Amino acid sequence: MANTSAHRISKRLRFILILLALIWAKTLIAYFFNFRLPSDNPLQFVIKLVNPIGTSLFLLSLSMYFRKPKRTFITAGIIYILLCVLLIANVLYYREFTDFMTISTVLGVSKVSQGLGATSISTLQPGDLVYFLDFILVGAFYLVVAARNVYRFLQHEPIKWPHPDWGEETQNPLQPLATTVAGLLIFMITMAVSELNRPQLLTRTFDRTYIVRYLGLAPFTVYDGLKTAQTSQVRAQASSGDMDKVLRYTQSHYAAPDAQYFGSEKGKNVIIIHLESFQQFLIGQKIKGKEVTPFLNSLIKNKNTLSFSNVFNQVGLGRTSDAENMLETSTFGLSGSSLFSTYGNDNTFQAAPAILHQTDGYTSAVMHGGNAEFWNRDSTYKSLGYNYFFSGNYYDHSTDMNTEFGIKDKLMFAESAKYLEHLQQPFYSKIITTSNHFPFSIDSEDSDFPDAGTDDVTVNNYFKTANYLDQSLREFFAYLKKSGLDKKSLVMIYGDHYGISDDRNKSLAPVLGKKASDWTSFDDAQLQRIPLIFYSPGLKGGQKDTYGGEIDVLPTLMHLLGVHTKKYVQFGTDLLSPNHDQVVAFRNRNFVTPDYTAIGSKYYLNASGQEVKPDVESLDVLKQDKAQVDNELTLSDLVATKNLLRFYTPTGFTPVDSHKYDYSYSLYEMLRTEKNAGNGSTSLYSERGDKSTSVLYKTNAPELSDDKTPITDYPSKVEDQTDVDSSSIAARLEEATSTSSSN
Repeated sequence: MANTSAHRISKRLRFILILLALIWAKTLIAYFFNFRLPSDNPLQFVIKLVNPIGTSLFLLSLSMYFRKPKRTFITAGIIYILLCVLLIANVLYYREFTDFMTISTVLGVSKVSQGLGATSISTLQPGDLVYFLDFILVGAFYLVVAARNVYRFLQHEPIKWPHPDWGEETQNPLQPLATTVAGLLIFMITMAVSELNRPQLLTRTFDRTYIVRYLGLAPFTVYDGLKTAQTSQVRAQASSGDMDKVLRYTQSHYAAPDAQYFGSEKGKNVIIIHLESFQQFLIGQKIKGKEVTPFLNSLIKNKNTLSFSNVFNQVGLGRTSDAENMLETSTFGLSGSSLFSTYGNDNTFQAAPAILHQTDGYTSAVMHGGNAEFWNRDSTYKSLGYNYFFSGNYYDHSTDMNTEFGIKDKLMFAESAKYLEHLQQPFYSKIITTSNHFPFSIDSEDSDFPDAGTDDVTVNNYFKTANYLDQSLREFFAYLKKSGLDKKSLVMIYGDHYGISDDRNKSLAPVLGKKASDWTSFDDAQLQRIPLIFYSPGLKGGQKDTYGGEIDVLPTLMHLLGVHTKKYVQFGTDLLSPNHDQVVAFRNRNFVTPDYTAIGSKYYLNASGQEVKPDVESLDVLKQDKAQVDNELTLSDLVATKNLLRFYTPTGFTPVDSHKYDYSYSLYEMLRTEKNAGNGSTSLYSERGDKSTSVLYKTNAPELSDDKTPITDYPSKVEDQTDVDSSSIAARLEEATSTSSSN
């Protein structure tokens, strides 16, 4: 009897393990050949191999809790089919949109029909047969059986159907539990190792690719479902009354522009340069007698340059995406996650690209040589109203060109020229750099900058990558001058957030002339300064010591361009306004004023850096400042989490329809617009008689020194978009446009 029981038990488990092996193999095929999930190190490769096992085993083990084996086999088969459907649907969707299906996508019938309709089905490739092979073999087997039964019927013989041997009806009661525990244990180990390799994986939500790479498709889908449910619940509680509280604050907090600056740059192109992990202390800093940023040092002294020395980053866990959000919308990021990643898909925004397009006819574009899905940029930029997004696929990549998050800055700027010159003017563009990103690795051929000599390699390399970025800026500005774009553009340069984290600041202290033993949390706060620089021929320049934060950048920029901002929901105020609010809120609710730095319950005097007990009058003012900081952060969070801007549309503003944008064809659409405009085209390329300015770009980047990769060439992935008469691309665009219009 014991042997028979063992046989029965192994039959169920054998079936589960066969299904597990099949879904594991299919998932790995998708990872490596369809999604092409990258592995930055051997550990990530191992995690990618293992992550399908834990979840799949756990789900399949649920079928073993049925007493009757027939139900176990049927239920396991259904679970397996559902896992296959999830995988295949994502393969097709990814092929069309280079992204993974979210619950919002599934619930949005229009996007599902667009993503998994005839267009995606038509993209099935011969290699996809592997995902259906087991079903085909089973189906073929039953077709053969059916054909034989037809023959038997015609021969008046009895029909015979194969009957599965379900086994007997009892099993060891510990086996289902043991299988479930094994699946959970594998998943938990995978998740723990993933968290060690990529801290705050779920809380910061870098992008969907990271979650799938570390945890797998099924966990990503469950996680996304929980986040979607949480968001839906919060939004269901929202009302227009919540919006009234926000409007009362933002309109009473508004600071009117300075008359001498308002509209001084009206109608000019805007070129925003996003300096990754770039802190203010780098400007003017020397290492062994050499300037870290000689070009920026000279730029801020230019009579046409307006710069600010006391602007602080205000990012939270969203880091770079938080900085972008504040730049584009003048609303704060979230306290516990990235606003871009959490709400970027379907929130209503009043963002710079849409505002400038609707007020002054600006064309908008982002240029970033990295992964389009990182920080959910590919979806959020659509919600912000960006016309084009030139992400990593639009730039040449090779081992010697790459950084962890894109391509090297000299190459990035050089290649971006060929996209800038085709934009219809005036344009609003943003170029995102990546070389100055942790861990600040750089090749010796790219930098001979001296070592800072600290005991921390990261700190030493930070100055080297910053110097490389400065060289990149010098080359780009030289191009702007040669091409004539400098006279027609307002260039804004800003740092997004800190590069050296607080736990490394004591290693940095000697370079800044301080003792590590004397370093305090006050010093940490002061290092949160980032550069903010405006350059334009004719701009009244100067270096300002006004206190402000990234939240203040948008109203400052808008007023320079002559756009009144009072009707928009913006939490910042114009840095140039006489009524600018100089209380700078950090995302953790600490704050800085021109006189004091408040950290928790402690107050430091900015002039000395010493902790002090303010007098009664000063303390009363600081308490009011604290109340304001808490209020504006709370109200900004309400705007994001409850999607309150859907309740308020400023006069003359039209909310963005994100469905009208398809960044897969950014180059094609930009060139088509230029061609259709004919003699009315305002692009730099058209103004120069259809001659490219890329030849004017000079760089000493070693990757381009032998002209193996001419700047004027487009990567193979997008080079077919240069043919603006391409019927196949035109047909797909027409289909996408008609689909969006009908919705």
